[in-house]
Formats: sequence, structure tokens, C-alpha cells
Amino acid sequence: MISTKISPYHRSQDYPRVSEFLIKHYQPKNADGNWIEPMWEYMHYHPALEAEHLSKIGIWEAAGEIVAVCHYEWHLGEAFFQFHPAYRHLREEMLDYAEAHLTDLERKDGRKYLRAYVNDNDPEFLALVAARGYEKDPQGTRPMYYFDIPTPFPAISLPDGFRLTSLGEECDWAKVHQVLWRGFDHGDEVPMNEEEFESRRAMFDTPKARRDLKIAVAAPNGEFASFSGLFYEPTGRFGYVEPVATDPRYRRLGLGKAAVMEGIRRCGVLGATVAFVGNDLPIYQAVGFQKVYNSECWVKRL
Repeated sequence: MISTKISPYHRSQDYPRVSEFLIKHYQPKNADGNWIEPMWEYMHYHPALEAEHLSKIGIWEAAGEIVAVCHYEWHLGEAFFQFHPAYRHLREEMLDYAEAHLTDLERKDGRKYLRAYVNDNDPEFLALVAARGYEKDPQGTRPMYYFDIPTPFPAISLPDGFRLTSLGEECDWAKVHQVLWRGFDHGDEVPMNEEEFESRRAMFDTPKARRDLKIAVAAPNGEFASFSGLFYEPTGRFGYVEPVATDPRYRRLGLGKAAVMEGIRRCGVLGATVAFVGNDLPIYQAVGFQKVYNSECWVKRL
């Protein structure tokens, strides 16, 4: 086995390298267990990202090629692990790295903690974190589900007066901001200003994004009642659903389902054979999404 070296992450040079690593080692229906590449892109352009800590991400290389990555998503205090299939023996070394570089402090008592995310189909890693004193937090589980895109694609129905559109046809960042603010239950008073709109634009106009895959359901009055973002990865031929939100005033009308299915349909037209979502809500299971794995949250106070 070629020896490995660990290097700190430099966004300008390593962001595309990690993207290519995830694309290269993707296995059908995410059997590899790594993040799919659109998750890496979404992480980097989300307004919640604590970008000042990105250099704490660790990259393992062998003969100049990336073989593993240990990183947080948006905040310190969490650790995710991506592997070349021949380098899973690095689990313990990567966990050591996470405990040394990715911890955060509890607000209540100032103690260090780490939330390590380990897939439930990796028994060796599960045994390792348990032996190291981690305790499972069921509330922190992150599911990954897939959907085989059918041909022909089923018809998508909407209540009278509602219509499907996309940011490729109707790009209005104020409408996007309002539906996401309300849809994620931040309250009825929506801050409507250019700073908020620019944050949404940066979140969705990412390097590989397509506006025609950012789907909205427009209400009869023209506002966006529901919104679903889709990413398309052409090498692996899959779509990824992120995020989905419906204004509380328009829930229980099937609008979120319609937005998701329209985005998946468009990915299918582009060549996707499968779609993924990091959620196990009944809405997804009802249309045929099936479990790939659960990324379990294991917590340790250090």
C-alpha cells in the first residue's frame, strides 16, 4: 500500500479536486457511502457555512491522489468521512484527526464535543466509534434515499390555479427568499432586502447549478407557494433533491411533491436514471424512494 500524507484543505485548489474525487468514486445508487458530489457543492455555497474554518478539513493523499477527506458541513463540532474504496483502513486515523481539529465547545459548560457521522452499513466504523466512547444520538440521524426514475414518467397534478415554473423561466429571488423563509418556519415576518436576496442567489447559482432545475409552484396570485432545488450530476447520471420547502399557507395540497417530481422528471430528460434525497419523510417513501443508508450521529464529549 502506498503511504499517505495529510494536508489541510485550501478551498481555491482543493474544492474542485474533492469534487472530482467524489464523482470518480461514486458507485451506482450511492453504494460507496460517500457524499454525492452535489452535497459538497451545496455545502460550500450555503450561507450557514463557517468558511473561516475550512482549513481544518483534512485531505489524505497517496501518490498525489486524494484517497480520503475528513470534514465538517457547516459548523465545527461535526465530522464526515469520505473514502477511496481501498483506503477504508484509515477510519481510526481520520477519527483521531477529527477529534484533534473539528471539535467545538458546548455552550452550557464549555466542554469539547464531536458529532461523528457514520453510515449504518459500515459495521467496522460503528464498532470503532462505540469502542472510543461515542454514544448514538438517534435524533441526529441523516438518511439517504434513492428513487429509480421511471419511463414513462407519471403525470404531475396540481390544484386549479397553481402552475409549475422554474428559475430558468421566472427568476425572482424575492419570491425564492419568501417561500424558503416561510417554508422553513422562520416566521411570518419575512425580511425583504437585497442582502437576503443575494444570499439566496449565491446559494442556488452555484458553479454546476442549472436554474431550470430549481422548481417552484406558483400560486394563483403569482407568489411561490413551494420550491424544490434539484442538482444533476451527469457522470453518475443522477439527480439530487435539495432543498424542499412549502409556505405553511399552502401545505397539504401536494405542492411540494409536485415540485420535487417535476425536478426529477427534468433530471430524467437530461439523462438521470436515479434521484437521491437526504430525507425519509413519508412524502418521499409514498412516491417510491427507498433507503440507501442512515448516516448515524455518534456524539462524544472530550
